[in-house]
Amino acid sequence: MTKSKQLTMATFAILAMLACLSSTADAASCGSGAAGFEGWKQAFAEEARAKGIGASAVSALMGTNYASATIAADRGQRSFSLSLEAFLAKRGAATIVARGRALKQSQGALFASIQQRYGVPPGPLIAIWGMETGFGSQRGNQNMLSSIATLAYDCRRPEYFTDQLYAALKLIDRGVLSGATRGSMHGEVGQTQFLPKTILEYGTGNLDNAANALSSTANFLKAHGWRAGAGYQPGEANFAAIEAWNAASVYQRAIALMGRQIDGGE
Repeated sequence: MTKSKQLTMATFAILAMLACLSSTADAASCGSGAAGFEGWKQAFAEEARAKGIGASAVSALMGTNYASATIAADRGQRSFSLSLEAFLAKRGAATIVARGRALKQSQGALFASIQQRYGVPPGPLIAIWGMETGFGSQRGNQNMLSSIATLAYDCRRPEYFTDQLYAALKLIDRGVLSGATRGSMHGEVGQTQFLPKTILEYGTGNLDNAANALSSTANFLKAHGWRAGAGYQPGEANFAAIEAWNAASVYQRAIALMGRQIDGGE
């Protein structure tokens, strides 16, 4: 190889490295406070456009605000460190079970249809419904997109919530959600509190509708290994599907216990 060719190749290598460094510098990076959020949005919007996210969804993203209440809630999830007994008392388990038993009777046709299709009995579905939103009465009043964008920007779990943010933007593109959609502190929406990526994968219709939300929840559980007729208490075959729904051990055990009580067990 001639000396001139060696210099030319070296020049190309340097230019390529500089381009890579420039791209890395321009990429959206996480932060730990509100100060960098607007700049992060600009960088993320460019990445989103490059990945095919449409103008309406990008516009919705640019309209988001840093959600301080979401960050406070994310740092303060103390109930998951309680004992099972204390957690059940704090979440009103006795009320959930009592109302759940009544709903199992009054909505028997709905739950029979869901069980026939997905193999999931009423108990755990009703327990999740009661635990998540008090049977639809407490679905949250936070701006869904601001909550998820804030968590995607925050350095605690940016990868997880970046996936959720892209899912939310896709759902806005499709008209399923909007920039004005309201939800809970982490961006969960609907009667049983689905995050956007879970809506994309398992949602069956408008999740503000109880029947759709319960069917979607059963669809999620079935997709995570639920077997019709198998048990769902800790150590039994279907408990793993409940574990997939929520990562907190005390929550999982609470759903299994309340579900058994609603289904008629002790």
